[in-house]
Amino acid sequence: MGILAWLVFGLIAGAIAKLLMPGDDPGKGGFGGIVVTIAIGIVGAVIGGFIGTAIGWGSVNAFDIRSFGLAILGGVIFLWLLRALRR
Repeated sequence: MGILAWLVFGLIAGAIAKLLMPGDDPGKGGFGGIVVTIAIGIVGAVIGGFIGTAIGWGSVNAFDIRSFGLAILGGVIFLWLLRALRR
């Protein structure tokens, strides 16, 4: 996938992860909020890819429902870690 596709994938996955875990996160509103949401989704996709590979579900390497679910799961885990470290 191209970089633009990963950015869109990250934005969508990060936004859903933030919806599933509402709370105080960095980068609220505006362009900064979009960048942080994309970063959460991309880092979440990496974390989800590691988890998926480790348990035999595959990795995040294409636009499909499994990759999307893994990216959202990774985003939720990443948000949980961020919040735990900020406390």
